[in-house]
Amino acid sequence: MTTDDAWRRTAHERGDTVTINVDGEPVHAWTGETVAAAMLTAGAAFERDRDRAPRAPLCNMGTCFECAATVDGRPLTRTCLVPVREGMTIATPGRL
Repeated sequence: MTTDDAWRRTAHERGDTVTINVDGEPVHAWTGETVAAAMLTAGAAFERDRDRAPRAPLCNMGTCFECAATVDGRPLTRTCLVPVREGMTIATPGRL
């Protein structure tokens, strides 16, 4: 493998458009992306910490829990690990 092969981009096409619900607001996303990516792209807020400082995904691989939210009724779900699907409900308040 040459250095050029190591940095070759793979083809990426977006999947179908879906709509998820984040704190009562519709957020448009594409199948194949994570809930965290959809929320970040849409500018949706993640929870704030106890000092009211904003939180957001840090690692995007499920280690830090900064992106945790309630997804379809399941609390403390790491949104960076969950692929979007039509009609999902995400709630960020009261996570801590």
